[in-house]
Amino acid sequence: MKHAAVLAVLLSAWFMAQFDFFVVNVAAPSVERDLHAGPAALELIVGGYAFTYAAGMITGGRLGDRYGYRRVFIWGVAAFTAASVLCGVAADAAQLVAARLLQGLAGAAMVPQVLATISAVYPPGPRARALGWYGAAGGLGSIAGQVLGGLLLTADVFGLGWRGAFLVNLPVGLAVVLLAAWLLPEVETGRRARLDLPGAAGLAAGLGLVLVPLGLGNGLGWPAWTWACMAGSVPVLALTWRRQRALGARGGQPVLDLNLLKVHSYLAGVGAIVAFMAYFAAFMFTLTLLLQGGAGLDAFRAGLAFAPMGVMFTATSLLGTRLVTRYGLAVLLAGGTVTALGLGLLAVAAGAGTPYVIAAMTLVGAGNGLVLPQLIGAALVEVAPHQAGIGSGMLITAQQFAGAGGVAVIGAVFFAVAADRGHAAAMRWSAVIDLGLILVVLATVAYNRRRATRRARAAPSRTAVTP
Repeated sequence: MKHAAVLAVLLSAWFMAQFDFFVVNVAAPSVERDLHAGPAALELIVGGYAFTYAAGMITGGRLGDRYGYRRVFIWGVAAFTAASVLCGVAADAAQLVAARLLQGLAGAAMVPQVLATISAVYPPGPRARALGWYGAAGGLGSIAGQVLGGLLLTADVFGLGWRGAFLVNLPVGLAVVLLAAWLLPEVETGRRARLDLPGAAGLAAGLGLVLVPLGLGNGLGWPAWTWACMAGSVPVLALTWRRQRALGARGGQPVLDLNLLKVHSYLAGVGAIVAFMAYFAAFMFTLTLLLQGGAGLDAFRAGLAFAPMGVMFTATSLLGTRLVTRYGLAVLLAGGTVTALGLGLLAVAAGAGTPYVIAAMTLVGAGNGLVLPQLIGAALVEVAPHQAGIGSGMLITAQQFAGAGGVAVIGAVFFAVAADRGHAAAMRWSAVIDLGLILVVLATVAYNRRRATRRARAAPSRTAVTP
């Protein structure tokens, strides 16, 4: 029972972080009207959170390894709640941008502790189920940002408008802080991690040189400085990587634990998650454009269109953990196939009317629920407890980077086609690219399945010759 309560506390924070990542898409038109925010300010309100969230994630993981997952989690939730209140009371666009940057930093401290605590506290069997719930909560938070965000703005029960989407975090955050202080265990990592501040600064700068242009490029028409920044990220990240290797070789503790990349299941899991998140973030973004721009739905009705997808995602993600225990990675292959079928239907039916689009979305949601939660569990299954914080931070950074890249690249294709041939044609092109990314995920899972099968066959023979 206590394990269930601990998991509920951890996942509430993770849900909150994902919810706030997506809810701004729905709230953006209201913010524009209320605060007279221009296009650049809106881009920063949406993308600023993503940037500081991704750039600080690995350092957040290291903070947990150094000071304890419980302590950093509690302070992270408290800071996230405070930043949410600042968002909700912002008097102008500049204040809202600053508050969103703080909110992303707080999320970067809070979220790695969720995966780290699950990996360190739960034994293998319960851990797989807990990681399944983690994936389900993250996916639901993403979809709820669209559905509940539209509902909050439309109902406007307390007359708060878009501000209610941020202020709703106040009671939730306070409850999570109090329950975490009561329920979360102290985790002994067995190692006193040191902070590599130059490495963290180099990594943040390198990611910023990529993420900021990716976030702003579409809206600004890809001016020269966006390309210069992305080109400049290459030497910055290369020098940071070289320093990380040198520091690790000297016995130091770099901000990136490169030893994790020697764990095949972790490396393959990161690759699969990068492909999946690039598809998923772009899919949610382009669907919103199709429903609101192409089909002419308002924020509330567009949000409701995501509801069947969310229901199917919830059902299959909860079922998926039990199925994986019995049938292994074949379940992920089946789920990826269902997702591919849904994307294929969307590519064909994008212009056939909203009911057909919703049917395709529902099929995609069913497949995603079988895939996403299990991908995360597979990536962390062999990570040692003392690496749980940094492993989680690196994994989530890869997720955020992939999501930003997917939205930028596939979004650029969508806008280019939509300008010429309309939203339905643009969605067809986007769905085809998404389908290609899902095929990459299927190929990676098939590779891991073959490795797992070979290990299982070799295990009895190794046991037999052991003295």
